[in-house]
Amino acid sequence: MDSPRWRDLDGVSPEELEEVLEAMAASGAAGAGEEWQEPWSRVLGGLLQQETLYSGAFAALPHLVEVAAASPGRFVGLWADLGLMVTAEPAKPVPADLEAGFTAAVRLAARAAVRGYLTAGAPAAECAYLALSCAALAGHRIGEVLWQSLGLDEGSIVLCCPGCESETEIADFFVDPVRPPFEAPGLPDPAAAPPDGHVWGEVAGALADGALGQEWEPFLRVARAVAAAGVPVGTPGRAVLCLVAAMVAVKGTPDWAGKEWARKLMLLTGDFRCPDCEQTWAIADCLVEDPDGARPHDARGRVRTADGWSAPSTAPAPQAGRTGGPGAGLRPEGGVLLAADRTPRGRVKILAGPGPASAPGSGEGVNALAVVSSPAGPTLVAAAGDTGTVFLWDAADGRPVHPPLAAHPSPVRSLTALRPPEGPVVLASGHADGTLVLWDPGTGQPLCEPVANWLGPVEGMCAAAVPDGRTLLVTATPRGAVRLRDPRTGEPVARLNPTGRGIESIAAVPISPGHTLVAASDTQGDVHLWDPAVDDPWEPGAATPPGKRAREDHRHRVALVAAVRAHDRHLVATGDRRGAVMLWDPATGTPVGDGLPPDAPGSLLTAMTATTLPGRRHVLVTGSNSGRSLRVWEPRTGEVQHLALDVAVTCLAAAGPDLVVGHGAGVLTLRLTW
Repeated sequence: MDSPRWRDLDGVSPEELEEVLEAMAASGAAGAGEEWQEPWSRVLGGLLQQETLYSGAFAALPHLVEVAAASPGRFVGLWADLGLMVTAEPAKPVPADLEAGFTAAVRLAARAAVRGYLTAGAPAAECAYLALSCAALAGHRIGEVLWQSLGLDEGSIVLCCPGCESETEIADFFVDPVRPPFEAPGLPDPAAAPPDGHVWGEVAGALADGALGQEWEPFLRVARAVAAAGVPVGTPGRAVLCLVAAMVAVKGTPDWAGKEWARKLMLLTGDFRCPDCEQTWAIADCLVEDPDGARPHDARGRVRTADGWSAPSTAPAPQAGRTGGPGAGLRPEGGVLLAADRTPRGRVKILAGPGPASAPGSGEGVNALAVVSSPAGPTLVAAAGDTGTVFLWDAADGRPVHPPLAAHPSPVRSLTALRPPEGPVVLASGHADGTLVLWDPGTGQPLCEPVANWLGPVEGMCAAAVPDGRTLLVTATPRGAVRLRDPRTGEPVARLNPTGRGIESIAAVPISPGHTLVAASDTQGDVHLWDPAVDDPWEPGAATPPGKRAREDHRHRVALVAAVRAHDRHLVATGDRRGAVMLWDPATGTPVGDGLPPDAPGSLLTAMTATTLPGRRHVLVTGSNSGRSLRVWEPRTGEVQHLALDVAVTCLAAAGPDLVVGHGAGVLTLRLTW
């Protein structure tokens, strides 16, 4: 402390540091007292200013940590402040003569902070910052969240998009979820424990089963895995945030507040879709500056790479018996979906899941669904995983109709079935490399050679009837290519979408017998409506797209489109990522009715379809991947059923009251009742 070296350092004097050390030593020896906090607050104010760390910290920390490490449970506030210090930007590089001592002090602080967490319960808010500081001292970038104004009481959060760097404030983000609104992150890769001790292993042991209830066990499994590995610096940020939240659940006081804070913190392990660049990111990657390894991904869990979209990420298998949330939960009671009051809402049948080699299994997120109608009954069609394989089942008994169909190796991105007037039903599969395959679903054989093109992945398809008697296949790509094709050869016969905007979703909208319009949403959140009966794609024909002014007034950035029968005619249904749905008259472009309000926070819309129930009740069904739920809405009456599933919904199809749900681990059918 008498070294003249202090004169060259900024932010603290030896006398100020000595005062803090004496107060800390007295507090540790007495086992009580917080007298050290006032002098420490003054020192901290000199060492850390506006996220800048001054050079005096490199000399002061070894002394502070040496004293505090003797009684780690007494200095919880100090460990939280040290987390802020090691994640701040140094005003100058660490001086060479102080580097070894400073590095050793941070290593000791990393162990002592975890010891402090294990030996002393702390108020929930303080425990959250302590847990984040433990991660920061361990060297993980997610510790920078300490600098975020978490505002759990205020409920809002500001996220910075790693792609376009725009900032978005989300109000009402920090709700207290009754059940997890999305699936837990995947388990991180195994890693060796730190060679100099494994105090994190004790944290893993403290995260006992049931800390947050059965529904949160997948998140706790991730937390235990991260702790057991010693919080490796390469662990995905969302996985470390699972650990932070779990630590608060176990040690935050009072107990109810610790669990409430933990559930809110778990929301940070979800996803965020930037409204400016339309890309989806892990929220954890939006909380730190320049996150390492951040990659955008889509609603199906695919990550964007240099070669395009990867295969869907592995999702955990469904947990039997999961309940909670509004409406209903998937119960193992005879395959019946029960409402919260145990009223039956439908019968569930698992068509694909872990086990059968002839069906999409666990981890094979389903990319696309279709229903093939025939006099013998409907056939259900699905495509999953990173192969070009197509699966068909009999809707009545769930048995495979054919062995899996595989005419092209590229992943299937879309499916549709159509019946040309002059022949049998055609099943079309659109692939990630732009290839189109046409099948005879009755024989399982291709109708022709796969049709290749350079227009981009076939992400959407539908059938369009034109008044001259033809039924055409419509294909759409993210590059904006929308083509009308001969359903027997796949060859293009006309084009739509003269604006060239990239297409995200496409649907057929019947307006009269033998005449269908084509609705689409683009990557900018706008809606298009085309009449395939006109030769000039710029001519509207019978189509009037939804009014842009009305959408902007409702802040309605459209992600999905569908057609639904309501108010005695077919209407265009548009859904935004929040789950809000609006209905539009395709003849006038004006909104119809009040629409469907947004879903619960965190339940981002990923799928939408319409069907008709017995009694001519026309309903629209929306599904959420992150919210793991369905909503069944009858526009005529405004009634809504909320069905909470234990699967991440990726796509939907329907055959009358039988709803087909594609999810992160397979396919199930649900007979809807009202």
